[in-house]
Amino acid sequence: MSPTVLFVFVIGYFILLLFVAWYTSRNSDNESFFIGNRKSNWLLVAFGMIGTSLSGVTFVSVPGSVGNSNFYYYQVVLGYLLGYLVIAFVLLPLYYRMNLTSIYTYLEKRFGIQAHKAGAFFFILSRTVGATARLYLVINVLQIFIFNKLGISFIVTTLVILLMILLYTYEGGVKTIVYTDTLQTTGMLTGLVVCIIVLMKALDTNLGGALEQMAQKGYTRVFNWDILSGSFALKHILGGMFIAIAMTGLDQEMMQKNISVKTLRDSQKNMMTFTAVLMVVNFLFLVLGGILYLYAGNKGIQVPPDDLFPTVALSEPFSKSIGIIFIIALISALFPSVDGAITSLTSIFCIDILGLQKKNQPEIEKKRTRMAVHLTFALIFFLLVLLFRWINDKQIIDFILKFAGVTYGPLLGLFSFGILTKRKLKENQIWTVCIIAPLLALGIDFLSNPSWYEAKLHMKFGIEKISQALFGGYKIGNELILINGIITFAGLWLISSKQQTKQGNEPEK
Repeated sequence: MSPTVLFVFVIGYFILLLFVAWYTSRNSDNESFFIGNRKSNWLLVAFGMIGTSLSGVTFVSVPGSVGNSNFYYYQVVLGYLLGYLVIAFVLLPLYYRMNLTSIYTYLEKRFGIQAHKAGAFFFILSRTVGATARLYLVINVLQIFIFNKLGISFIVTTLVILLMILLYTYEGGVKTIVYTDTLQTTGMLTGLVVCIIVLMKALDTNLGGALEQMAQKGYTRVFNWDILSGSFALKHILGGMFIAIAMTGLDQEMMQKNISVKTLRDSQKNMMTFTAVLMVVNFLFLVLGGILYLYAGNKGIQVPPDDLFPTVALSEPFSKSIGIIFIIALISALFPSVDGAITSLTSIFCIDILGLQKKNQPEIEKKRTRMAVHLTFALIFFLLVLLFRWINDKQIIDFILKFAGVTYGPLLGLFSFGILTKRKLKENQIWTVCIIAPLLALGIDFLSNPSWYEAKLHMKFGIEKISQALFGGYKIGNELILINGIITFAGLWLISSKQQTKQGNEPEK
């Protein structure tokens, strides 16, 4: 398939997004940008959140993981189910009861301004690094298969893609994203299903036959009961549960869309519908991975896991069929993860850091501030993507993504401490705990997985014997975020005291 033709499809897709953005952003204001005027349709939010939760990296990495890890990733998805139940029936009622625009306002009302700013800071840090790393990896795929062949530089590709995202989020914010995410999720899921069907035809089999062939090769194994393995079932399920709670329920980007729905009941319906669809979609991604490996085995294709899907989709005989669909699906997965990130980061900075909603300013002045912040975050994204390009090492990106995940630990600790206890904190010590806790968690992870860090950082530490003595071969996996949250919780307990009470049991107001 000609790269020019693929480029035309990319531009056509973007023009469609612009039309949707123009239509939905008419008569919008700051309240529309931040929270969609609390009029979002719950079913659209549920469907659109699929695209946000499944980034372009997921689109190529989950199928690629099947060759080495079978269907073990589905253990994490089962953990997500438990986490989403906590979000729907514990966190969402709290957010609606307090009528929050930024979920981190809860921390100010519970512990004070320093807790509020700490929560906002760790979200900004994690979301900025994580979103730009994912953006880089997807742009890199587009650059290799389309833009290099057209003589367009990586810098221009990155700039144009970010300008595209700016154009359709600049005015409408959440109000627009609810609709564009729905469109993009449709593109991504259509691409997923079509690719599965086309590849099964190429293998001259149906879904049952494909699953039988995958089972013979062991790909369909879901549960790993080896306690020393990084993918041990209990670790994956618990890790998935707390990843969902922290990275969805305590994430402004995801919750900003949920609380844009008018009522709590509808928001809960949105959350559970999203959960049900996500369970099916993740299973289909794993099925796609198994089919890709069956096809690659038949054709003698040997490439790195993350390159398998694009290599097969964009090579003969598929380049003129699923090649186009793959590109559309890939950018459909790319845009929701980036447009939502820039919008939520703008909201958090304006509301939690600048205190824009509390300022007695004309609406037009607030809008100018919000637009300036929005543009600034787009510039930060641009610079970070160029930094990742300069590093040009997927292993370093993996390390940065792990670090970004660790930053949700303080959020998990702060919110759980606020919900599960009635103690008050010493405000001047909150930042100390929230900085030390993730550093300790990373240190524990390093001692458990020294070889992983040696491979990622290209350095030799020589502490394998110490690691074996301390952990007996146990490798920390997805439960790292839980360990981080527990350390934060313990640290907060140490700097806390009982609430003063009136008449023995009534909390002082």
